[in-house]
Amino acid sequence: MPIKKQYLKSKPVVKVTFEIEKEEALGAKSIVLLSEHNNWSAIELKKFKNGKFKVTENIPTDGKEGYQFIYIATADQGNEFTILPSGADALVDNGMNNGDKNALLEITQ
Repeated sequence: MPIKKQYLKSKPVVKVTFEIEKEEALGAKSIVLLSEHNNWSAIELKKFKNGKFKVTENIPTDGKEGYQFIYIATADQGNEFTILPSGADALVDNGMNNGDKNALLEITQ
């Protein structure tokens, strides 16, 4: 799952493209990004005809070294499941005492 970062010179922002390949989407009909950078508010990824999902976000680089995030996918039957990206900078404990992980997006250059 590629995660592409483009640091903007004109302001303290990194333009991040979150992308999930069809095979990694596991047949999901929709996927949302949940991230610390926007207080865990859901951001829907656009689904393309080839089955790939993608969204681009401008994330501030001042104040933090990184943000935790996860993807929540919804299957045709309506059940939800978590997708952790293989392209994350790291995986960290989600703090819920259940052993689950969140992905980490490092934003320092």
